[in-house]
Amino acid sequence: MELIQRKASPGSEGDPQFAGIDDRKRKRMLSNRESARRSRMKKQKQLEDLTNEVNRLQISNIQLAQSIKSKEQAFIGMESTTNILRAQAMELADRLQFLNSILEIAQDVSGLSVDIPEIPDSLPEPWQLPYPIQPIIASADMILH
Repeated sequence: MELIQRKASPGSEGDPQFAGIDDRKRKRMLSNRESARRSRMKKQKQLEDLTNEVNRLQISNIQLAQSIKSKEQAFIGMESTTNILRAQAMELADRLQFLNSILEIAQDVSGLSVDIPEIPDSLPEPWQLPYPIQPIIASADMILH
């Protein structure tokens, strides 16, 4: 029965074998606690790093969205300007064609040789435009000039 009591209480002072096991167990427990503490600290640092990364990416995302929006607005403005210039170019081509026809009539009537400029081929025809033309609002200044 004495053996059972010794095994039941391994830290008894009378047996150095059980004292050694007790020390090893205590050291292992301390080592495990320290390892767990380091693991918790590592996880907390990882969480902080990820939180900082999320914040940085959110700020970057907001800046990119603002940049995209300003680029879209600039594109819309340029597209409107391009459409206006295309319409004006077509109007000028029509005017040039009209003036050329007047010159041809004047040449036929007067018999004088008049140099009639050709309409450049580079001017787009309305059916060849890749984009729909927006209507132009004419002002009095445009008509007088």
